[in-house]
Amino acid sequence: MNEVTIIIITYKSEKIIYDFIKKIPSTINTIIIENSQNYELKKDIEEKYKNISVYIKKNNGVSSALNYAVEKIETNYFLQISPDLEFNFEDLNIFLKFASIKKNKFAALGPRFLNVNKKSHKQIDDKLENGEIDSIHGSCMFIKKENFEKIGKFDENFFLYFEETEFCYRAKKKGFKTYQINKIKVETKGRSVEINNENFKKFNNILIWHFIWSKFYFSKKKYGKFFSILIFMPVIIRINLKILFYTIFRKKDLTNKYSYRLNGLIKSIMGKKSDLRP
Repeated sequence: MNEVTIIIITYKSEKIIYDFIKKIPSTINTIIIENSQNYELKKDIEEKYKNISVYIKKNNGVSSALNYAVEKIETNYFLQISPDLEFNFEDLNIFLKFASIKKNKFAALGPRFLNVNKKSHKQIDDKLENGEIDSIHGSCMFIKKENFEKIGKFDENFFLYFEETEFCYRAKKKGFKTYQINKIKVETKGRSVEINNENFKKFNNILIWHFIWSKFYFSKKKYGKFFSILIFMPVIIRINLKILFYTIFRKKDLTNKYSYRLNGLIKSIMGKKSDLRP
């Protein structure tokens, strides 16, 4: 356990972070990057838990927060994990054993996710013990620090979404494979960000904006701008038709939703920064 540091990135996660960190063994060093500048949270956690350090950081996204955290760790490995997951920390030993079997030649290791949409969340065959996968979900990634630095850290142009996909893609080009281990199982308990009902729709639209921005940005890095525009042309047409349809029938919420999506995509095509913030 002294070979691994836990990294948690939080943003308005006060209601779930305490339930999560109390399950972390006191022998494991833990770093929390607090992106919502909650100094009271930092003070309270550091007073109660001697193995946890909380760093207050300007909210520049997941990639920036993770890169910042990795600079702080002194262990050979780290587990980046979202506080909305159910995770058995004894399973760190399974990650460590698999890393040893692979002689540390890997980009990232991930668990099997339970109760997820099979179409949107790709995983290996559940009958396998483990297997190679193009990318694991960014909410639970076990990585060797030295490999992380060799591959080139996370691309900080990503604010949210696809940062782990791009990392694993870039790693594979350098000979580092990514693996899923089915023996380790995790399950999402709910959204890691606590947003009241009044602001939920707007916050959800911001997530939609970032998802499409990041999706095109990753496509551009993988296929180039010209081919990516061709790939996304049907998406642009569908979004515009939906905006027109919902505008005619005065469905304001749905019009706003697809307007955010179109704006995020256009900004990404134009090469503008991922600058929309909650």
